[in-house]
Amino acid sequence: MSLMDTILMNLPEVKAPLQKKLAFKDKLKWTLIILVAFFLLGLIPLYGLGENSLSQFEFLSIILGASFGSIISLGIGPLVTGSIVLQLLNGSGLVKFDLTTHEGKKKFQGIQKILSLFFILFEAGIYVFMGGLSPSLALDPTQFRTMQLILILQLVIGGILIMFMDEIISKWGFGSGISLFIAAGVASEVVIRAFSPLTTAGAWAFGSSQAPVGKVWVLIESLASQNPTGAALAFAAIIATLLIFFLAVYLQSMKVEIPLSFGRIRGHGIRWPLQFLYTSNIPVILIAALLANVQLWARLLEKWGHPLLGLYSGSTPISGFVLWVTPQNIVQNIITGNVTAVSFGYAAVYMAFMIIGSIVFGIFWVQTSGMDASSQAKQMLASGLQIPGFRRDQRVLEAILSRYIFPLTVMGGATVGFLAAGADLMGALTRGTGLLLAVMIVYKLYEEIANQHMMDMHPALAKMMGKQ
Repeated sequence: MSLMDTILMNLPEVKAPLQKKLAFKDKLKWTLIILVAFFLLGLIPLYGLGENSLSQFEFLSIILGASFGSIISLGIGPLVTGSIVLQLLNGSGLVKFDLTTHEGKKKFQGIQKILSLFFILFEAGIYVFMGGLSPSLALDPTQFRTMQLILILQLVIGGILIMFMDEIISKWGFGSGISLFIAAGVASEVVIRAFSPLTTAGAWAFGSSQAPVGKVWVLIESLASQNPTGAALAFAAIIATLLIFFLAVYLQSMKVEIPLSFGRIRGHGIRWPLQFLYTSNIPVILIAALLANVQLWARLLEKWGHPLLGLYSGSTPISGFVLWVTPQNIVQNIITGNVTAVSFGYAAVYMAFMIIGSIVFGIFWVQTSGMDASSQAKQMLASGLQIPGFRRDQRVLEAILSRYIFPLTVMGGATVGFLAAGADLMGALTRGTGLLLAVMIVYKLYEEIANQHMMDMHPALAKMMGKQ
């Protein structure tokens, strides 16, 4: 046995449940426990933290499932980055895994966990040593290096906790921890930006000179004070959010159904559904995490004196690559009369980057997750299924499935990229990527619960889920 195999076999992991199928109440219990733990960890500040330069990237923290300045400042960033690197290596053929076997899948997951641990340590060091999270200046200067190491240790602990919390959700809860953390962060952000009566400074808005954060209150206040520009901006943000929400729900319900029959049982068959958004929200998660890392690196490199990715003015990029991959609120510029041809150029590049990136990551994900035509054909044959009127042959099944799976992968990836970029450019209540992710995650959770737990959930919940 090689050294790598020995390491992979001895990696710490969350023990899977002994029973094949967990009851609804057990999954709900563990999901709620981890969700509460996630929010509580986000309230624990880093000991010895002074300047928090990452606080101005609040929108990135939502996508990364992080709370900058807390023990979970890394969020899901290292986990997603490790997944991106492994998918690129596997997709390019530099490293090959046989994901059709149990051993191959286990090795893939083990390598992914090692990469996640590496990026936890790496990103913790980058955040601290490059000044994103700096020790307090009130400390003894001779202890500055020691406090940096203490900050890194706290970040590493938080990153490892997130990694195991994700594993607990995957084995004991609903969906995955990565998806759950993103949805929780986005949901809280949307509620705050829609209904919060407080100002950005945290004071009560009514009766003060500052506007509230909640766009619903801004709309009411603007209409009452006859401020058409303010009312139009607030109304546009609300409508953009609702539009993306309903489009995402509608597209999630679209599917192609392939009729299949049981080869040994005449007259019995099923329909194999292929979703229009075949890769679901995975491509947009990966491209959003990539852009988040690009913007964080741009800011940290600028502070370090090497602005290789561009320059910032405050929290706004003003030049370089980072400017082209940062969305601008086109609707706001049109309403306020500040729109220019250059603004449309930036918007076009950003949308193209999101669409193409989502397509590329969607293709890689299909190839590495067992969703390609070959893997699906093997799964059908192993289940005793075949397409009526065709020979029971894997090559035949694979050829037929290829007609659907690759086009759905491309169209689905392009669609989620377009919706995410469109929400950003229209100025929705939260970043388009986060909003789209939250809608798709919640919809997928609804489908999973409805399909697997209708019979063992509480009757009141079953009625809410649509059980007749």
